[in-house]
Amino acid sequence: MKILLNILGIIVILALMFAISYNRKAIDKKQIIKALIVQFIIAALIVKLPAGRSVISSVSDAVAKVLGYGSEGIQFVFGSLGLSSAPTGFIFAFQTLGNIVFISALVGVLYYLGILGFIVSKIGWVLGKAFKTSEVESFVAVANMFLGQTDSPILVSKYLNLMTDSEIMLVLVSGMGSMSVSIIAGYVALGIPMESLLIASTLVPVGSIIISKIVCPQSDKVNEIDEVKMDRKGNNENVIDALSAGAMDGMQMAMAIGAALIAIISIVALINGILGNFGLSLEGILSYIFAPIGYMMGLDGGNILKAGELLGSKLVLNEFVAYGKLAPILAGMDQRTALMLCISLAGFANVGSIGMCVSGISILCPEKKSTLARLGVRGMIGGFSVSLLSALIVGLLMLI
Repeated sequence: MKILLNILGIIVILALMFAISYNRKAIDKKQIIKALIVQFIIAALIVKLPAGRSVISSVSDAVAKVLGYGSEGIQFVFGSLGLSSAPTGFIFAFQTLGNIVFISALVGVLYYLGILGFIVSKIGWVLGKAFKTSEVESFVAVANMFLGQTDSPILVSKYLNLMTDSEIMLVLVSGMGSMSVSIIAGYVALGIPMESLLIASTLVPVGSIIISKIVCPQSDKVNEIDEVKMDRKGNNENVIDALSAGAMDGMQMAMAIGAALIAIISIVALINGILGNFGLSLEGILSYIFAPIGYMMGLDGGNILKAGELLGSKLVLNEFVAYGKLAPILAGMDQRTALMLCISLAGFANVGSIGMCVSGISILCPEKKSTLARLGVRGMIGGFSVSLLSALIVGLLMLI
């Protein structure tokens, strides 16, 4: 029964994307089918195959070790406040947001040295050849495995004005359906398993192609670019400058997340205070609205409503709020349920991300501001669907 529900869920997701498509007749069915097959193969390799699970586990351990070094800087600046084992206990602002500064600085250095660009270009080239997507959009889709939704387009900023609507849609979907390495550090600090986040990130590029090419298929002529060269240095003069810029970006990111969470959680409390007079709560309402998704995941009993609540919180509020609710109850869940929920909540797709993407990318290419605004809402829905599709595929494979 669960297998049939997962298959139904995948069909429903694809059908919804078809329903909101800008040009249904232009959808390249062969491209979508090929991408779906590849997505299943990738998921099987990292979830079912022992060697694949071993690689994910090894990478997870390595990344976790790197993240651990961030606590050294946090403890130096904030003392015992940077230790969850201290009498003060867990403090989100220091132990979660603080690590974002370190990872952002590290990513800035890797970005400047061209290491990230090299990885992105190689994987992007393979994707482009396999699915006949342009180099520019393929590079951005892959870059979103590492960088943020407004950071990855910087790699190819000089080509943005040449991109078609379909290419822009892939940029939006992959951006809102992904997680930056800097933010992953925050999720891990909350208690979300690194392995689950790595699986979700690995499935983003191909999943984004599937969703975006249904929502906005390539119908316009693609502008030919002889050789796509990614901008890896930006305005940085040297490695130290790149490290400093990354640290400042991380600080701004951490402050923005902290401010958003204070506002969101307080407003939710206010709304619940009002709804409480009628015996209702925002979480309760969201749990019923999104419960059908939990049902199609093949979850058991109360987990269906809990999945609805978490998915609603992720879309309406943000993924930090959703992961904050998920982390304390993960230990009481079976492996499949826990992994599916971790993957389904991954990504920046929420209502607030639309404005961030439109304004952030518009700075790089003002000529595309109207296009970004027009595609923004469907891009957000597409990004949300990327995570759901990945979760359903992984859940299905775990049943076989």
